[in-house]
Amino acid sequence: MKVWKYGDNINTDMLFPGKYTYTCSTPIEIKPHLLEDLDPSFANAVKEGDIILAGKNFGCGSSREQPVVGLKAVGIKAVVAESYARIFYRSSINQGLLLIECPQAVKAYSDGDNISLDLEGGKINISRKIFSFPKLPKEILAISKAGGLLEYTREKLKKKK
Repeated sequence: MKVWKYGDNINTDMLFPGKYTYTCSTPIEIKPHLLEDLDPSFANAVKEGDIILAGKNFGCGSSREQPVVGLKAVGIKAVVAESYARIFYRSSINQGLLLIECPQAVKAYSDGDNISLDLEGGKINISRKIFSFPKLPKEILAISKAGGLLEYTREKLKKKK
């Protein structure tokens, strides 16, 4: 697992350039362009289970879904940031991408530190230092596990039948 650390105000155009909005819509089309203007190595090097750490206002900018769809498709386990743009936050829930607000952990992390997440317990372990964050609601964890809100809703409807 690798940690990708970025600064404040990482907007949706940095995550997925707007020039591709109308030509890339599937995860396969989106993946090669993820973070291409911010971190050209990201799209080829990211692996399932990797974590993104970022500063304040992560995901600001336009309300396009491609940035979230792409991050979920490449297997980002979670994004840990100081804060999020609200529309990005909601889009992430819909797509099943886990977002954690924990400014202390972001500030404490240095390249090479070991990191682990206890999503149910609301804890981040960075080189044996524990940082707490509000526990994620069971519904959010279930939506993420299902692969997004649409899949979660389908599963619930199947269980009712």
